[in-house]
Amino acid sequence: MTRVVLGVSGGIAAYKACELLRRLTESGHDVTVVPTRAALEFVGAATWSALSGKPVTTDVWDDVHEVPHVRIGQAADLVVVAPATADLLARAAHGLADDLLTNTLLTARCPVVFAPAMHTEMWEHPATRANVATLRERGAVVLEPAEGRLTGADTGKGRLPEPAEIFEVCTDLLARGTATADLAGRHVVVSAGGTREPLDPVRFLGNRSSGLQGYALARTAAARGAQVTLVAANVALADPAGVKVVRVETTAELRDQVLGAAVDADAVVMAAAPADFRPTGRSDTKIKKAADGSAPAIELAQNPDILAELSHDRPHAGQVVVGFAAETGDDTGSVLDLARAKLARKGCDLLVVNDVSGGAVFGSPDNQAMILSADADAVDVPFGSKAALAHAIWDQVAARWPG
Repeated sequence: MTRVVLGVSGGIAAYKACELLRRLTESGHDVTVVPTRAALEFVGAATWSALSGKPVTTDVWDDVHEVPHVRIGQAADLVVVAPATADLLARAAHGLADDLLTNTLLTARCPVVFAPAMHTEMWEHPATRANVATLRERGAVVLEPAEGRLTGADTGKGRLPEPAEIFEVCTDLLARGTATADLAGRHVVVSAGGTREPLDPVRFLGNRSSGLQGYALARTAAARGAQVTLVAANVALADPAGVKVVRVETTAELRDQVLGAAVDADAVVMAAAPADFRPTGRSDTKIKKAADGSAPAIELAQNPDILAELSHDRPHAGQVVVGFAAETGDDTGSVLDLARAKLARKGCDLLVVNDVSGGAVFGSPDNQAMILSADADAVDVPFGSKAALAHAIWDQVAARWPG
């Protein structure tokens, strides 16, 4: 059983950590909650004890014979602090050890995740930015806070990422057993979901893409230190922690947003499924059934090929472009034959190939794929989580950047 320490510092978002604790315990992890004294002003010790099934303390002097200020951190497989206030980040960056949580952070030799939550001005202050940079340089994962409603009427960047997203980052780190920031300083663009081409106010042409793989790519890139822009087409998923999300509907909108974001990007991963065709016209009113039972004729036009455009018109040298191919194979060739032809035709650096025969992959949390490249052997990624495939893709991308 994996041992997780959930640190909770004194911010109004402390109540959200209860949801994170529930997800961790229900997933079978042994969770020890270590709040600060200020955190207990927001959520009492009895709540943490009831949810974790363990006693809760903030003091290094409680049960001193068990040396908790050393043992808790030493035994942990993961430490996650949510919320992490500006004060907690400052104390962690400067190596202070004035309570049980900061002692635990000093003794932990496992991956450490900080999920910041504070007002925008505090997050943007040079002191906080310096503390975050220090923690990241030491190997900690410091998530970017979300944007949205803060305490009172304030709105801006500084909101705690959703507990479900923090949980996904924790699950990924536990699976990998290490935290890496090898994408730090890089800007990557990821597209996700499936575009929709409207026929009338209620109907559209679309596809079955759920966006799960694209979101896994965005989430893992952020956890590895990248600045991430996610262009999401018709996706009903929570925003990944620390990711800028741009929402679109049609292929034309997807193209505009991806090309705009790609101008200064080090990599673009086209995991979205753009509709290949669009109706030449859209009815302003709902198309009604004909009395004679005939069906309306719909004239289609081909949509722009975003992947080919990205590959052939790169804004700067060194940009890596990754495409996806969902293939079934037909009488003209196998899945792999068709994918190799698409790689050559599109001109991208890497092509991730999914065999979607029988509807496989769509909406599933798992995936199996092959990563093709024009300059190397294919990389076979065995069946596993979409996060695992995302990491394999980023490994291949990072290997292609100039040293």
